[in-house]
Amino acid sequence: MNAGDLAPDFTLTTDDGGSFTLSQALAHGPVVLFFYPAAMTKGCTKESCHFRDMGAAYQAAGVQRIGISMDDVAKQAQFAEANRLDYPLLSDPQGRVAALYGVKRAFDFLKVKRSTFAIGTDQRIVEVISSEFSMEVHAERALEVLTPR
Repeated sequence: MNAGDLAPDFTLTTDDGGSFTLSQALAHGPVVLFFYPAAMTKGCTKESCHFRDMGAAYQAAGVQRIGISMDDVAKQAQFAEANRLDYPLLSDPQGRVAALYGVKRAFDFLKVKRSTFAIGTDQRIVEVISSEFSMEVHAERALEVLTPR
């Protein structure tokens, strides 16, 4: 997936057992969809907490934060609670959505590539942020490209 592509629509279960559909969420503003390899790991915790810590800036800009991994709903709920995450985490246990976005890996340990998709209300990808080791760049760059100037 690249900037300018139409983001694939999908529906997944949230960490609180609810349902999230991308096209429905986009009716309420842009979405930052970030894929992370595994809940409860050091790098993913750092990245997810950085998104949490930038919550006020995201809210002021009207941009929604959505985390997604191949962890099951129970583990996502545990991760959200342990880190006081104030945004939905989506469970993609078979990696179906990860595959649609081209971030699913062939091997099991790190199931997805750490990638962030900044998606405009027209469902077009504005930018793709890919960095396995710079955890802060994802939240900062995604907000930057979606913030009206």
